[in-house]
Amino acid sequence: MLAAAPLLWPLVARGQAAGRPARIGFLYPGVVSVTPTRIAALREGMAAVNYVNADRVEVVVKASEGDPAKLPSLATGLVDSKVDTILAISPSAVAAAKAATTTLPIVANDLESDPIRSGFVASLARPGGNITGVFSDFPDFGMKWLELLKEALPALSHAMVFWDPATGPTQLAAVKAASELLKVRISVVEVPAIAELQHAFSKADELNPEAVVILSSPIFGTNPKLIAELALAHRIPIATLFSEIARAGGLLSYGPNLLGTFQQTGTMVGKILQGAQPADLPVERPTKFELVINARTAKALGLSLPAAVLLRADDVVE
Repeated sequence: MLAAAPLLWPLVARGQAAGRPARIGFLYPGVVSVTPTRIAALREGMAAVNYVNADRVEVVVKASEGDPAKLPSLATGLVDSKVDTILAISPSAVAAAKAATTTLPIVANDLESDPIRSGFVASLARPGGNITGVFSDFPDFGMKWLELLKEALPALSHAMVFWDPATGPTQLAAVKAASELLKVRISVVEVPAIAELQHAFSKADELNPEAVVILSSPIFGTNPKLIAELALAHRIPIATLFSEIARAGGLLSYGPNLLGTFQQTGTMVGKILQGAQPADLPVERPTKFELVINARTAKALGLSLPAAVLLRADDVVE
């Protein structure tokens, strides 16, 4: 089947040439209400590679609303509905799409996985199958988050870490290594579902850390407002990968520009719809990174942020 796949993918481009608008399956692990900005960025990426019908493309959104158990059936539904390609966001969505089809092109937007170790691609330069995309598994983020918290809270000695076990051990191992170097004790709380977030913050009240590090996971990245509100309600400074959480009321974030990753995947989708084969499209890494500091939240928490931290920020929320 894999051998036959390269012969089938160019038919997608020929279908577009015949005038039929493309149909893109958008397999999303979060809430559907936040998808419009991501879809707009996807269209921008498609237009950037001269895909002339970027504004006419039909995006078929299937969102699991925070329940990863729904993703396999949603992926199968997209395949059955005969979309031209699937954009899968998060490791669980990529795995669900991979299980649903070995021929339909899949473009990943996965900020947690090592794509080779996860079995999604054969190599970064030549993925080899029907999957390519934007992947980020930078373990040095763990060090960066703790360093920033240490600068913002010089007396930091105990931090809690929220970890989604479904994302694997790489991030957690990196934060543990960073905590030893920075001499910060950490307590790990597993958060396998959105429903567990309230419990996690209540656990923080119980253990009384000076700050919380929220590791990368679709559970967290797709619920920025909820997490920011919980952090403010429990009066806990948080550091995370996701800028939307910081802008919504979290203390700080450092990581890839989220909408930038959707633009990148948009360029890859555009190339595939014009006849490129996923097997030959190299895996990409995020290209835009940003540090966001919420000065308003710092003031609400009674923190005085050092000028050195504020000057390095790409965006300071006043």
